[in-house]
Amino acid sequence: MARTSHLFIPMADGIRLSANLYHPDDAASGPWPAILEALPYRKDDITESYRPEYVRLADAGYVVCRVDVRGTGTSEGIPTDEYPAAERTDMCAVIDWLATQDWSSGTVGMYGTSYSGFNAIQIAMERPPALKAIIPIYATDDRYADDVHYFGGALKQLDMIDYPTYMVAMNALPPVPALFGEGWREEWERRFHQTEPWVITWLEHQRFDDYWQFGSLRPNYDSIQAATMIVAGWADGYRNNSLRTFEALTAPKRLIAGPWAHAATDTSLPGPNIDLVPEMLKWWDHWLKGIDNGVDREPPIVLFAQRSTLPAADRPMVNGAWRYEPTWPAARLTPATLGLSSAQGNTSPEGPDRLEVRGDVGVTAWISCAGHMPYGQPTDQRPDEAASLTYTWEPLQSELEILGHPTLRVTVSSSAPVAYLSAKLCDVFPDGTSSLVTRGMLNLAHRESHRDPAPLEPGRPYTIELELEVCSWTFEIGHRIRLDLAGTDWPNAWAPPEPLTLSVDRSSSALILPVMDGPSPVIETPVLPPPQRSQESAEPEDTEKGWVLWRIEEDILKHERRAWAGSFGDYPAQGDVPAFSDLYRGVVGVSTTDPGRAYADGEATFEIRWPEATCATHTEVKVESNRTTYRVRVELVASENGEERWRRSWDRTIRRDLQ
Repeated sequence: MARTSHLFIPMADGIRLSANLYHPDDAASGPWPAILEALPYRKDDITESYRPEYVRLADAGYVVCRVDVRGTGTSEGIPTDEYPAAERTDMCAVIDWLATQDWSSGTVGMYGTSYSGFNAIQIAMERPPALKAIIPIYATDDRYADDVHYFGGALKQLDMIDYPTYMVAMNALPPVPALFGEGWREEWERRFHQTEPWVITWLEHQRFDDYWQFGSLRPNYDSIQAATMIVAGWADGYRNNSLRTFEALTAPKRLIAGPWAHAATDTSLPGPNIDLVPEMLKWWDHWLKGIDNGVDREPPIVLFAQRSTLPAADRPMVNGAWRYEPTWPAARLTPATLGLSSAQGNTSPEGPDRLEVRGDVGVTAWISCAGHMPYGQPTDQRPDEAASLTYTWEPLQSELEILGHPTLRVTVSSSAPVAYLSAKLCDVFPDGTSSLVTRGMLNLAHRESHRDPAPLEPGRPYTIELELEVCSWTFEIGHRIRLDLAGTDWPNAWAPPEPLTLSVDRSSSALILPVMDGPSPVIETPVLPPPQRSQESAEPEDTEKGWVLWRIEEDILKHERRAWAGSFGDYPAQGDVPAFSDLYRGVVGVSTTDPGRAYADGEATFEIRWPEATCATHTEVKVESNRTTYRVRVELVASENGEERWRRSWDRTIRRDLQ
């Protein structure tokens, strides 16, 4: 069993980063490569559940280092933002430290899911000499287009009550008293009073600029020299990184793309599920230990090819099969053009097709990044299709497989200078059920550039290209392909600032599908390790120890649609891990008559019960909009042993920048 130790790694400016090391049990068998994961999510309590994976990697002959990034958990400093420049400097120093220890072989890998996948990519861009391989899991190459902040140039709304809210409370928690030692309360007070809510910064950068470019690999793919294994999920919000980044990387590369949401590959809804650790070890063993295990000679793309599956918010499995692809783009990839004028739908007999935009269309698609409940999967799309333009083609006479990014080329005009266009590609079953395959949205003010948006001229037709999110799907015989067009994708994204009408010229518009013509040239089928844990339960708990909230409601008299989401968990002490609880809850709303009037009200609470003290933080984040502004208000309270210690508040009004 792996040996564990805690230590502080000093940085050049005097700040100390808290690290846990997991060593192979046989001290005489070294030296060993090191594997680094760096997160702001508190390694010793809130995400202590990650430890079993570190132990498995250590038992396989690696020293695993888990670090609390600057200003979080038990590390010193102030957490100024996601992925700041100081974090890159820190992690390069940590990698150098790991590579020069007596037990080290001198090679280092970096990996992780979501945040730690992001910074694995970002640190690889810095090219620290010892960093030889990375495994970014559910990460992105474009922080503006494919993160939790903006979607197609529009502000995300439902995400606002989740990550942007709970990070305010989490960043205000104290270091672990027993690990930090004397002065932990003073460090807590300093952290509480000097840390600013990240969400305000994100609202101040509503278009793509140097702020977002700093955290993005795209388009500088040749900056990465470390061997890179990408892990992606078709139900995850960061899946566009998969084929796009794989194609562009010049370093040694591999891609595993499964059906998963933003959750562990062995427990995710939906499955089928796999145990990722053996696949990671194959990558590490070759690139960090120099073992000739053949991973560099295997077909580099392993994907789960999805096919027609009925929708459900708690769908446990997607139909399909695993296969290899030797290259991307595939030689047999052929674009197929479906003209909108050849489709049937709820459109006018005479063009153009006109749509009065409602602010609340999109509920059945829910959120563009499925994850743990209540952030589940899309349901039957027909309720939203009643308030959308739909284009449905004839039943298929043979199966049709697509892989990649569908593209909508459409001629559209708007009655207002700021308008959004939402596109959803659906698989319509013989019984009429409409299953969402993929989606895309574009703030039409961003039609030429996310960096330099420009208002629309009302009534003027524009021909635009809208790239839908990457997908894998086979439409079965007798099924129909459907395209849904709407002016909102709510509550996934904020609605446009004022009432408007969209007009679509279907005679000059088409959907272009990335069709795979024929089977893969690789006959062998991947054999992936079965999961060692059970899939997440789809049944939400509702007890004093835990519950999940997911509710849609309509207020008829207030002309308002609301979506509630939240969860609560209370966890007992286990060994050196303290008892703690976490609460995430909120509501987003939009007017059904004035889409510019919308809001997101979220709250988060953390309570950690150490022997030295019970410490808690609570935050409320409220964002509301009208036609011209966003107003963001944040309240933050810290308490010790049930008594309030400090309180802070923020109130900012920020102009809507062509949003």
